[in-house]
Amino acid sequence: MSAHNVLFDAPGPRARRRHAILTAFGFVLLAATFAAVVWKFNAQGQLTGALWQPLIDPEVWTAYVVPGLINTIKAAAVSIMAAMVFGILFGMGRLSHNRTIRWVSGVIVEFFRAVPVLLMMYFLFQLFAFNNIFVASLNSFMAVVIALTLYNGSVIAELVRSGVYGLPKGQSEAGLSIGLTPSQTLRSIQLPQALTAMLPALVSQVVVILKDSALGTAITYPELLQSMRDMGTAYATVIPAYVLAAVVFIAINFGLTVLASRIERRLNRRGRGPRKTGPATGVAGPGTADAPNDGLGGRGVHTGDAASQAR
Repeated sequence: MSAHNVLFDAPGPRARRRHAILTAFGFVLLAATFAAVVWKFNAQGQLTGALWQPLIDPEVWTAYVVPGLINTIKAAAVSIMAAMVFGILFGMGRLSHNRTIRWVSGVIVEFFRAVPVLLMMYFLFQLFAFNNIFVASLNSFMAVVIALTLYNGSVIAELVRSGVYGLPKGQSEAGLSIGLTPSQTLRSIQLPQALTAMLPALVSQVVVILKDSALGTAITYPELLQSMRDMGTAYATVIPAYVLAAVVFIAINFGLTVLASRIERRLNRRGRGPRKTGPATGVAGPGTADAPNDGLGGRGVHTGDAASQAR
């Protein structure tokens, strides 16, 4: 029996007709909303050519768009690399058989996952500014990077843990059967496959990092959104400036998604992807041994058959 049939019955003719009517109504409502927005913009004179003319001015691109885009990519790139390292280290820590490491890793991950990114940026920026930890020009950049690293690294740590749990239990058993320790099995066998299986989720988190870098405008970091705001103020073209910023962000995020899809297909063709056993949810499935609990909702890595461990 398929999962589709288990979750709900196939819709009949009347249900399909009702769904079609609701879908058509949704499209009509969306089109009407878009038309109302365009009409309002036109009534306010926001669609005149003079307001949109600066977007094709080379000086606008060299003075605002390109510097802002470079700063956004710089902060996002550093944050992505640091978050990956943070996430893998603390994700493995939450899978450790050492209770102390497991507990400490769990506390750190759960704490930084619960703190809003913007709040961390404000706190770090004030900390750096009042204590002269970095030069003044680096305060906002470091606050953005560290805040994005701590939050998104914690999310990636949970992705690592759930990815390992999503693997078939035979993967760990195979490593133990050839003489590897549980830690070696985790590093050499389970983690590489888990990272491949988690690639779509990791790319989604990369997109989140890139978008959240726009929060740096609250602490005067000159990223793309801040540059577009400055451009809108200088040329009195606020709406076109924000539209351009949205288009740039959408284009970059779409490019990242397409790149990730191609990488995933390439890895699967080379046979490096794990067997499809269902989505990684972080919940141990049937046949998975009950490993030690870290007291924060995390379990240790599975190291063998549950029945054999019970004996």
